[in-house]
Amino acid sequence: MAQELRPDRMLMALLYFFTAVTGLVDAVSYIGLGHVFTANMTGNVVFLGFAFAGTPGLSVPRFFAALAAFLFGALIGGHIAASLEPISRHRWTTAAFGTEAILLLGATLASVSYQSSSADATRLYTVVVLTAAAMGVRNATVRKIGLPDLTTTVLTLTITGLAADSSLAGGSNPRWQRRVLSIVFMFAGAAVGALLLKHSLALPLAVATLSAVCGVAALFRKRQALEARTDAERDKRSA
Repeated sequence: MAQELRPDRMLMALLYFFTAVTGLVDAVSYIGLGHVFTANMTGNVVFLGFAFAGTPGLSVPRFFAALAAFLFGALIGGHIAASLEPISRHRWTTAAFGTEAILLLGATLASVSYQSSSADATRLYTVVVLTAAAMGVRNATVRKIGLPDLTTTVLTLTITGLAADSSLAGGSNPRWQRRVLSIVFMFAGAAVGALLLKHSLALPLAVATLSAVCGVAALFRKRQALEARTDAERDKRSA
């Protein structure tokens, strides 16, 4: 059985960082792409139900596209984990988050000069599919990492735990700092995304892509340092 990924400071910092990226992505998809979520699939399922009930202004094909792309991304993320985690957990997370960054870069390039008032359905669906696939890869990876209250994309259980486990409810306030920070980072990412959307659709996606690339670079540097340390220890033992 693969060794469970131990939480460390850098990993937790990156997951907070990626929580803010989720806020950016959902700001783009919901505000800029016509009331569809590409990170929060719960919202899409609910909206899909509204649409089937005849609520006007909701796009059934758009919701299906986001859900299908998210599922495909989760399949990719699960395959990466199954293939690389037994070999090296750092190589696995680097590859998974790197895949997310590549998909977000594709979405950014597709969104350049896009106007929500235009009828360019091809580019709209391209951005929906690429961002949803990126979030699918992320969710599969974070689910495998399994850090409580750091899902990076949904906050319902985090907010519930903050209240239900509080001293006011007779609890011991476990991980309250982590829960609060997750909420703050999601809020900040959504607010920044909404502000950047006033300039262009591509700008918040570019910030999300740059953030993901920085995270991957940090993981890659740590992996190199760990491998160099392992090689040095091996050489010392064989000397």
